[in-house]
Amino acid sequence: MPEDTRTTYVVLLRGVNVGGKNRLPMAEFSGLLTALGAADVRTFIQSGNAVFRAAELDAARAASVWADAIRVGLAERCGLDVPVVILTAAELRALADDDPFAGEGLPENALSIGFLSTLPSQDAVRALDPDRSPGDRFAVRGRAIHLVCPYGVAKTKLTNAWFDRQLGVVSTFRNLRTVAALVAMTENGRVRTEDGEGSD
Repeated sequence: MPEDTRTTYVVLLRGVNVGGKNRLPMAEFSGLLTALGAADVRTFIQSGNAVFRAAELDAARAASVWADAIRVGLAERCGLDVPVVILTAAELRALADDDPFAGEGLPENALSIGFLSTLPSQDAVRALDPDRSPGDRFAVRGRAIHLVCPYGVAKTKLTNAWFDRQLGVVSTFRNLRTVAALVAMTENGRVRTEDGEGSD
């Protein structure tokens, strides 16, 4: 039998099924991915998260090729214009593990990770204002923003819009529970699907 050279990817959409806006049934999202050539598509909750397998590409090319195809497909099939972030399974695991706040014993609901469409420049990262949102903290590690918001993400000034503008890339955040579930999906293909979280 020929060797399977496919790899596992994770796609994250921003701003779908939030407050009644940008409605996208996950069955429709799954169908779009399949139509684009993805295999073994699985979605998680309603906030635009999916895991799939496809031909192996280097990480940077995959982030561009798949993000562009999905963005165009969402516009043409669903009338949606939303940011798309693509990661390989290996990238997702590495970014999730590289958490500078992990050893501080912080409550899980205070932590989230923002995933970036591309690698930001170091100059842009260094220019970020660490005191923009007093009480909140962040650290940019590669294509991830590790965020601590003790008072909740609804009250922070460390928003998608701010990070996008300052870094010049697209960001989308997920809480640690969702990140852990997606990592598990890339490893064993079995995770309980449930509703209840919107994406930012």
